[in-house]
Amino acid sequence: MKLSPLYGRGVACGFPSPADDHKEAALILDEHLITKPAATFMARANGDSMMGLGIFDKDLLIVDRSLTPAHGDVVVVALDGQLTCKVLDRQRGRLLSANEKYPAIPIWEGQELVVEGVVKASVRYH
Repeated sequence: MKLSPLYGRGVACGFPSPADDHKEAALILDEHLITKPAATFMARANGDSMMGLGIFDKDLLIVDRSLTPAHGDVVVVALDGQLTCKVLDRQRGRLLSANEKYPAIPIWEGQELVVEGVVKASVRYH
């Protein structure tokens, strides 16, 4: 991945400080977002069902296949062959959206469900 400069201080979202132009070392996003490259893939989010967790349409999802999905994790699953990003509710055997417009998706016995990976991060596009 291309190196980008990293500023030594945070960027003010109020009044800018004239001292905030000091650059630190180069930033490699892979080092921050991807811990296991061989087990990681990226996917584009489609729709608004996860916006309550800050995942919006067209955001980039960083998904780690090496993690064991736990109750409450945001996961990418293939449900009957269709990929979707949802919250895993292991206690009630269902997938949850993060938008009240969408109902929970029950996981029925015999239904084909493959957890493709756990969403570790998302990158917002503005």
